[in-house]
Amino acid sequence: MSEVRNYALVTGAYWGFTLTDGALRMLVLLHFHQLGYSPVQIAFLFLFYEFFGILTNLIGGWIGSHLGLKVTLFAGLALQVAALGLLALLDPSWPVLFSVAYVMALQALSGIAKDLTKMSSKSAIKVLVPQEADSVLFKWVAILTGSKNALKGAGFFLGGLLLSTVGFRAALLVMAGGLALVLAATIVSLPGTIGMAKKKTKFSAILSKSREVNLLSAARLFLFGSRDIWFVVGLPVYLSASLDWSSAQVGGFLALWVIGYGGVQALAPNLLNSLTGGGTPRGGTASAGAFALAAVTALIAMGVTAGLSPWLTVVAGLALFGLLFAVNSSVHSYLILAYSEADHAALNVGFYYMANAAGRLVGTLLSGVMFQSAGLVGCLWVSAGFVLVAGGISLLLPRGRQV
Repeated sequence: MSEVRNYALVTGAYWGFTLTDGALRMLVLLHFHQLGYSPVQIAFLFLFYEFFGILTNLIGGWIGSHLGLKVTLFAGLALQVAALGLLALLDPSWPVLFSVAYVMALQALSGIAKDLTKMSSKSAIKVLVPQEADSVLFKWVAILTGSKNALKGAGFFLGGLLLSTVGFRAALLVMAGGLALVLAATIVSLPGTIGMAKKKTKFSAILSKSREVNLLSAARLFLFGSRDIWFVVGLPVYLSASLDWSSAQVGGFLALWVIGYGGVQALAPNLLNSLTGGGTPRGGTASAGAFALAAVTALIAMGVTAGLSPWLTVVAGLALFGLLFAVNSSVHSYLILAYSEADHAALNVGFYYMANAAGRLVGTLLSGVMFQSAGLVGCLWVSAGFVLVAGGISLLLPRGRQV
């Protein structure tokens, strides 16, 4: 019973963080778009967020295995509170270069916070689920990942709504206060030794030597890069500039997309069971899903090029993209834990999400560059190429056995 309680506590803390993380991304993106920043300038605002996520995941897993996941979880929540509070001090009268540098620095702090929190939450599941309970592990991972993304979508909507109603600064202060309460409530509840390895590992072990983990991490890099190539800058600016949507409308659409995406992730075990007749995912599941996703992305690009209705191509097409991407993401999230020993879960998850952050970093930069040079169509074609690479790498994962 204590495992279920601790799972609920970790999930609740992750939910609180994710709500502010989604809102912060939408606040920054729409606020600086309204100030007249170009797509490339907006992309640069998020680069440090992703870059420091790479470093955090690489080192954070090792720290978590030594000090316990409670330490890294609390550190992530506390850093996000600080980042939100300091960002509220931003003054529109500051020079552009100074403003960009200031926001990039605080986005770096937020990136560290996000990946400490994510690594801690997902590693904790492997520790809490009994050994050999693969179906339970897949279910718990799917619920955590799906609910997280649903709340991130709610955060997108919250960010757009708060920007339209109370403004940039007040929104940040409200979120900082709410997350501080989550941190205080969690501090007194979780056991201090959760996720701490029984046998200490050397620092050199942060670079995984497992072939399965390395391959899955490489596939994850291209999978998440493919999403962010169009999602981070290209799609929101397209909706705002080309379709003349308001901040609330853009935030609302992206919120619904991510909420639906999260809902599918939570239901991924049931969806896959109905398609495959039971069993847990294998490497072949990941490769087949990636190739299907690449085909859908290419069809969306062709639809936009042909001048079809934006509602048919961009809105409906990206809804289908979200469904397939959600199942792919859930399969990956399960496989990384299935490939890991409980004692080394934090190390492997940290390494894996380092690759995830690297993909997001590349995707974020390409999102601004491709949209400015080739529009949303350019973003989508590059995205399709990235997913094809992810599918090719996944072909090398174990296929003939359940993991």
